[in-house]
Amino acid sequence: MAKTEEEDNKNGSMSRFKRRELAISCMLNTEVGSVLAVIRRAPDLSSQFYPNVEDNCDPNILQSLKSLRAIIFNPQQEWRTIDPSMYISPFLDVAQSDDVPAAATGVALSAFQKIMKFNVFDDKTPGAKEMINSSVSAITGCRLEKTDHVSEDAVMMKILISLTSIMRHKASFLLTDESVCTLVNICFQVVQQSAGRGDLLQRTGRFIMHDMIQMIYSRLPEIEVHDWENEESDTEEGSLDSRFGIRSAVDIFHFLCSLLNVVEVVNVEGLMSQTADENVQLFALVLINSAIELSGDSIGKHPKLLRMVQDDLFHHLIHYGTCSSPLVLSMICSTVLNIYHFLRRSVRLQLESFFSFVLLKVASLSTNQLQEVALEGITNFCRHPTFIIEVYVNYDCDPTLHSVFEEMGKVLCKNAFPGSAVLTSLQVQAFEGLVSIIHNIADKIDKDDDTSPSGPYPVEITEYRPYWVEKSKEDVDMDTWVDWVRVKKVQKRKLLIAGNHYNRDHKKGLEYLKFSNLISDPPDPKAYAIFFRYAPKLDKTTIGEFLGDPDPFHLEVLREFTKTFEFNGMVLDSALRTYLESFRLPGESQKISRILEVFSDRFFDQQASEIFVSKDIVMVLCYSVIMLNTDQHNPQVKKKMTEEEFLRNNRGINDGDDLPREYLSDLFQSISTSAIKLEDEANVPMEMNPNRWIQLINRSKIIEPFALVNFDRRLGRDMFASIAGPSVATLSAIFEQADDEEILHECIEASFSIARIAQYGLEDTLDEIICSFCKFTTLLNPYASPEETLYAFSHDMKPKMATLAVFTIVNTFKSSIRGGWKTIIECLLKLKRLKLLPQSIVKFDPTSEESTSHGENNDEGGGFQHHDSKFPRQRRSSGIIGRFSNFLSMDNVEESLSLGMSEFEQNTKIIQQCHIGSIFSGSSSLPNETILSLGRSLISSAAGKGQKFSTAIEEEETVAFCWDLIYILASANVRRFVSFWPQYHDLILGAAQFPLFSPIPFAEKAIMSLMKICLRHLSLDQPDKVTEELIFKSINLMWKLEKEILDSCCEFLIQSINKILIDYPSKLQTHLGWKTIMHLLSVTGRHPETYGLGVDTLINLMDEGTHITKNNYAYCIDCAFGFVALKNSPQEKNLKLMDLMSESVHLLVQWCKAAYSDPGSSFSMSSNASSSSQEEQYKAINYANFTMNLFIKLGEALRKTSLARREEIRNHAIESLHRSFSLAEELCFTPSNCINCFNLVIFAMVDDLHEKMLEYSRRDNAERETRSMEGTLKLAMEVLSEVYLQFLSPISESPNYRQFWLGILRRMDTCMKADLGEYGESKMKDVIPELLKKTILKMKEKEILVPREGDDLWEITYIQIQWIAPSVKDELFPDV
Repeated sequence: MAKTEEEDNKNGSMSRFKRRELAISCMLNTEVGSVLAVIRRAPDLSSQFYPNVEDNCDPNILQSLKSLRAIIFNPQQEWRTIDPSMYISPFLDVAQSDDVPAAATGVALSAFQKIMKFNVFDDKTPGAKEMINSSVSAITGCRLEKTDHVSEDAVMMKILISLTSIMRHKASFLLTDESVCTLVNICFQVVQQSAGRGDLLQRTGRFIMHDMIQMIYSRLPEIEVHDWENEESDTEEGSLDSRFGIRSAVDIFHFLCSLLNVVEVVNVEGLMSQTADENVQLFALVLINSAIELSGDSIGKHPKLLRMVQDDLFHHLIHYGTCSSPLVLSMICSTVLNIYHFLRRSVRLQLESFFSFVLLKVASLSTNQLQEVALEGITNFCRHPTFIIEVYVNYDCDPTLHSVFEEMGKVLCKNAFPGSAVLTSLQVQAFEGLVSIIHNIADKIDKDDDTSPSGPYPVEITEYRPYWVEKSKEDVDMDTWVDWVRVKKVQKRKLLIAGNHYNRDHKKGLEYLKFSNLISDPPDPKAYAIFFRYAPKLDKTTIGEFLGDPDPFHLEVLREFTKTFEFNGMVLDSALRTYLESFRLPGESQKISRILEVFSDRFFDQQASEIFVSKDIVMVLCYSVIMLNTDQHNPQVKKKMTEEEFLRNNRGINDGDDLPREYLSDLFQSISTSAIKLEDEANVPMEMNPNRWIQLINRSKIIEPFALVNFDRRLGRDMFASIAGPSVATLSAIFEQADDEEILHECIEASFSIARIAQYGLEDTLDEIICSFCKFTTLLNPYASPEETLYAFSHDMKPKMATLAVFTIVNTFKSSIRGGWKTIIECLLKLKRLKLLPQSIVKFDPTSEESTSHGENNDEGGGFQHHDSKFPRQRRSSGIIGRFSNFLSMDNVEESLSLGMSEFEQNTKIIQQCHIGSIFSGSSSLPNETILSLGRSLISSAAGKGQKFSTAIEEEETVAFCWDLIYILASANVRRFVSFWPQYHDLILGAAQFPLFSPIPFAEKAIMSLMKICLRHLSLDQPDKVTEELIFKSINLMWKLEKEILDSCCEFLIQSINKILIDYPSKLQTHLGWKTIMHLLSVTGRHPETYGLGVDTLINLMDEGTHITKNNYAYCIDCAFGFVALKNSPQEKNLKLMDLMSESVHLLVQWCKAAYSDPGSSFSMSSNASSSSQEEQYKAINYANFTMNLFIKLGEALRKTSLARREEIRNHAIESLHRSFSLAEELCFTPSNCINCFNLVIFAMVDDLHEKMLEYSRRDNAERETRSMEGTLKLAMEVLSEVYLQFLSPISESPNYRQFWLGILRRMDTCMKADLGEYGESKMKDVIPELLKKTILKMKEKEILVPREGDDLWEITYIQIQWIAPSVKDELFPDV
């Protein structure tokens, strides 16, 4: 069963094979019959072209056809193995025969096409190669009889189709190079011959030729490179390849390039002129473009083909680029773009010339129809992913080449800049190109995964580097190469500056080269030479004078300068023209001689021919050429030299022999036709001429190849910096002029992309783009009223778009803004006056600081989401368009109206989308420089600089708003307060010097904000001491500017102080802080509405006592005294304060004991006598003295209180003082301390009270006050006596004790003899004797007052008692 199936399958396959073989036989039989039928067909009697009968045909042709028919159905072997010439040749013979009718030719060609389509043979068939090549010869030699045009076109069509079938056949690769070239040539001939005939034939010919070119060059990547291709000559040596390959590709490409030069004769006003055939040029460019596209970079592997692209093709493209039609220029741009893509490594200088001499030149023309095409070409180039960065690196960063990228950017800006209200298509085209550049840079420079550095910027030249030396990217690491390129760009910019200086004063120009480290020390002649050769627009006259100078260094510069020229392949006059174009030949003969001598050396060394025997002959001929040039082109020379005379003058100069006559004749014709320009033409635009082209080709062989560059953030930033100014200005102008919503959106997207670039070191550009778009918000018009501004903002979409764009940029890139903050603050102030800002902007939530720094969103506070998932950072600008689409489209406006939203609500909605609050609340991540710039703008605005206020209320609201923003800013950055606030303080101090500065309300709002900042600082877990010092320094500055502000904002201050002293007293660490707080508490507590909270705050602080330290003790005492001294203050509060003051002595005692007992911090009684212990003892003694000073401070406060008007207060003050001394007994009272306390406190108190009592006694109707004061004095004297006796022992040890004791006696004497006038005798007479008696008895008891030899204290006391109280003399001194 299985065997039967296998046999059936085998039989089936054989059956199918036989059927196919039979089908081929049938096909061939049919075609033979068709041909014979046409040949035998009776002729058309009306035709004059056919003889008429079959007998006139070549019998061999008929016989071959009949023979083929005879064997068709009986082939001896498979058709695939039969030599194809057997069944193809008869048909080709018919096509070539002169004896068959034209119709037979067409039928024969159709038969050939069918055979080729049936694939009767393949590349392995015997005789296939010979047959397929002979088919080409036969078809191209096909006879065409003249009949009617339709018939002829039909035959030609079949010829083209037949040629195509050959190229499409499986065995087509067996074609020889000659055959392939023949195919292409025949196709082109058909195209050309059909130009005046049917359009269909021409279109078909073009299509088929295009198809052939594609088939030929698509095979180029598979073709191996041969050794003969590396030779410069065009001859091909070595064995011929039997298959078509690079030779045909080269020949066909050469042929296509030559088509660019095809001319047509045009009759212009009766004059015949030649011009390039545009149709042929376009066709040739299409074919060349296809060849390049299909070949790809494989062209670069074949040197001959590459040289053709480098030289012939580019020369034609550049030549015709500026003088062709827009369509041709467009195709040229497309071709060059393909060459750039595939072959840019090998065409660096050619690309530069195309951009400089074609695209940029045409784009700079005005009122030229080519201009828009050139701009479109530039735009297409800039859209290529690598173009702009590679062009910048290869050209803009090379001091010897044009700055192509910069010139492109500026040309686009110039053409896009609107000159009228309506944008033209040309301006829109240029705008699209500019925008594509901006987006291209932004998308690549601002990538999340890019970890490359962005600094430093700008680059500085710190050392000498030869600026003409190129460094290959492959030789060093990426960072080193990027640094090298960036430095070269700076060197190029410095060279341009030096060139400007040089043209004004050549000495200063050369000095600037040295100053900029562009010239070595000692100077390198080559540096000067390269500067003279490649620096643009230099004064050619001064260059010539420098080069002709006889100084040895100048001669070296001349030689180096001449070495920059490549004269290979140039004749003498071309070389001389090129050389003398770079400078003006000086007039002095010796200078001319030196210059021509060096030129002759260079020219002679680079000549491949042996025309000249020596370089001296070159120099002689140079003189002769220059003289001929003068003779032929000087209008003052009337009789011109003839060619024969020129030849005669140069006989025998070649070392006795004549130079070739043809050579001299060509020189004469060239000079007489075109003069060598010897004058200075610095301002004449350069044109690409044959001489320059030869220079370019020669230089391209030695220059570094085009560098392939991956985008680097540093290079991208530098690149955009070169066009930043014009770009921003252009975008601003277009946004101002345009009304089309799409254009407006494009402007804003571009501005956002600029901001993305500018964040990497281009802060000035970011400021510029912000300020530019702020103009369109209508918020900066100083002459418009709020109503006018609001109307303009509400009724135009452009201000809303600008506002949203500005604040989106600010939120996203605020860390890079510097000077732009001033404009931003002005816009905010205007929005504030228009009441469009939400109140949440000036509210700061301390808990949101961490979340804000991590980028969390806060809708009300304006927390802008930096990395919104909807708007990837790769193109964050798309987020703006999303917002505009949502909020600023016309549909949305109509929707808002349908929902009943008012204009104010719509405006508020727009402002909410600006997220203004997050600018300040989310500032914790901003760099210090940004914080300083923002603070500078806020403080300046708060001080009124640049502000015009219509009312006092408006001024107050503006100042308050600015200070609220400063508070939010400082609070958000409180942890780094010390890094920026010192500068803020200086700015505040400087603001006070403004001519129109008003301390109110500036100082008032400032101190309120500073207090809030202080509270924010103290709320931290570990507040910084330096920060506290800075805050209180500024607070003190504010209230000193205008002391009245403490009264105007007393309620706020007292509440703030209360919170500080209740919640954060332990966090106040500085003297200045406590001093300021206690001073403000004392001052603000004077008001009736604030007194209660103020005094309770102080009582709470002193009563608790925990937070009173040696640092703040004195300030607390001063504050307490301030409250007690207030008139009409509640008595119980005053008594409580005085009690607390006296009780505070416990703290002094505690600190004093700690100073002596703490072994870790100060002196210990058990310490040894080492040097360190002595130092500690010294510190402890100083600390004890400090404590004593605090006690004196307390005593003085109570002493002053003892003079209060109310008797209860005075008396309680004395009692408190007495208690203070009683509690202070454990203090370290030395004799000097005791006497000091008496002098400053008790003696002063007694003296003041005594004087006050006498003062009252002299007043009328003041008896009550006098007696009241007398009672207080009595208490004071009693305290004096008690305290004296308490400290009698240490006081008595003082060397000044005698004087001190006399002071006490004197005061008792004064009180005894007090005269109260009309109010009667003083009651002190009853008190003093008892006090005196008590005191002296105690002194006697302690044997302090006893008779001693050499001590007159006893005698003096006795004498004083006789004067003071004689009544107790006997009792006290019974023995005297």
